[in-house]
Amino acid sequence: MIVQTGLAEEIVDVPISYPIIVMAFVAATAVIGVMAVKFVQKSSKRYIVAGKSLPLFFIGTMLVSEAVDGNASLGNVSLAFQYGFWSGAAIPLGLSLCLVLTGLFFGRIFNRMDMVTLADFYFRRYGNTAEVMSGVIMSVSFIVLVAGNLGASGYILSVVLNIPLIWAMLISTAVVLLYTYFGGLFSCAYTDIFHIYLAVAGFWLGFIYFIGPWSPIPGGLEAIVAGVPANFMDLSGLYSIKDGALVNWAGIIALGLGDIVALDFMERVFAARGGRTAEKSCYFAAGLTLLILVPTTMIGIIGHTLEPGLEDAFTLYPVMAIKHVPEVIGILMLVSTVSCGMSTANGGTLAIASVVSRNILQRNILKKLKQKGRGLNDRQLLLATRLLVIPMFFAAFALGALIPRPGIYLILAFDIVFAGCLVPLVLGTYWKKSTPQAAIVSIVVGSTLRLILYFVISTATPDSPYFPYLGLDTFIPPLVSLALFVGVSLATYKKTPSRHDVIYLIPSEEDVVSGADVSEWKNPIDVRQIKSKR
Repeated sequence: MIVQTGLAEEIVDVPISYPIIVMAFVAATAVIGVMAVKFVQKSSKRYIVAGKSLPLFFIGTMLVSEAVDGNASLGNVSLAFQYGFWSGAAIPLGLSLCLVLTGLFFGRIFNRMDMVTLADFYFRRYGNTAEVMSGVIMSVSFIVLVAGNLGASGYILSVVLNIPLIWAMLISTAVVLLYTYFGGLFSCAYTDIFHIYLAVAGFWLGFIYFIGPWSPIPGGLEAIVAGVPANFMDLSGLYSIKDGALVNWAGIIALGLGDIVALDFMERVFAARGGRTAEKSCYFAAGLTLLILVPTTMIGIIGHTLEPGLEDAFTLYPVMAIKHVPEVIGILMLVSTVSCGMSTANGGTLAIASVVSRNILQRNILKKLKQKGRGLNDRQLLLATRLLVIPMFFAAFALGALIPRPGIYLILAFDIVFAGCLVPLVLGTYWKKSTPQAAIVSIVVGSTLRLILYFVISTATPDSPYFPYLGLDTFIPPLVSLALFVGVSLATYKKTPSRHDVIYLIPSEEDVVSGADVSEWKNPIDVRQIKSKR
């Protein structure tokens, strides 16, 4: 039996085995995710960061999810199809760069600090105002990220099930909401273990099929490369502005540096059982991310040979999986990408809900009403986080339904935090003179400037005088943010008590869960004293 679906004014025949197996896999993912509730043990910390208990293999695998999820996979393939190899490759290159930098400079330190959300860093280092500002910006950017993944998963399901995109997105949203509500980060850990490796296998099997002796393309790889413009496959995409080099490097840098300020990335770093585990997991994930760079990007290039008239580039990936590879490989490509997209949506939405419940509700609203007995204990924080997962998912669903554009979402999401939040994070970690005033100015100006440049440069049409500068809208705001941060810090550090010691302090479990201020911590461990004794 065959069902038919209209895509870009074409008819794609979908064997009945595809929807059956894909939906069975989605259902299995939901069951495994819900069963992970037994590991939560009614603890907010276990729900949000798995109680800092996960080993290297789990953390390393989870950190790869953003490189193989629906947003990155469909985004990579569609960008390569439209603009060339390096436009698509910018996504895995940027993500792998971020993982290496995180492992080198932040993995051990942030895991040791025993934080629950990334916004906790801004609170400990700079105070409540910077905490709320950074938390809001990072949460908004992650709603964009989750929307992209719901849109990407929806594209695939709409093709496979022959249903409108809005209904396909609703299915993926409902499934991931179900297991996120119950299992938290544990559900992400136990589903990623088989999602990620199935995805890697699917990408490589599909690519090898197209270039091997059994390829449906006469001439194989040589014919594929000859079938695209020369600048699609040479290095001009990295050095020629007219061939998109500025935009490509902007994407790489936005992901490579901006993803350091990613809620779900750091959520996984926090969940590692120790600092060394967190660091090594980042390197493991970086290697695995680079491993899928060639096959996923080349699928977009191969599309020029097999689907030259395809109008909707975002549907190329599912069309290739259904029409042009053996059924087993096609199903593997589809089910793993849908599931990995749901996994990123799971981690991203959990991170957003955690910031809202912990950094905004618990610490900046209810904490001020503590005298009236309205503080949140551990179980109340767990319940609040779970309940907030629901509206966060549907906010992302609404955005994805209005503007379903995978790939672009991923770069835009981290461009926002890259512009305002990266400098306070990096210098707050490594520069003692960093001050709260500098952090606030840096966040406000960097983010505002990026918003202005979005309307001036990012949306410029080809006939606009600003169009040749596309890409500079990514680079300029963080540089301005850096200059202002350093200037304001130098002007205020003598009058502002330094909070740099928090980098070396490990709070008690009770203080972590309660969200207590550094001044209220009871007997924190100072790692500098431990090292000096040794």
